[in-house]
Amino acid sequence: MPQVELSEETIERLDALRTEDESYEELVSELISIYEAEGLTLARGGDESA
Repeated sequence: MPQVELSEETIERLDALRTEDESYEELVSELISIYEAEGLTLARGGDESA
């Protein structure tokens, strides 16, 4: 798995979002899923209005 360097500010923001037993990997996967789902929603919304 690739390694990613994060700023202290980013780590603090991730810490604020994590639940007690949630790993960073789980949190990032969840955030990516949300991003992808919203991206698909926006793409579909754009297609309908075209």
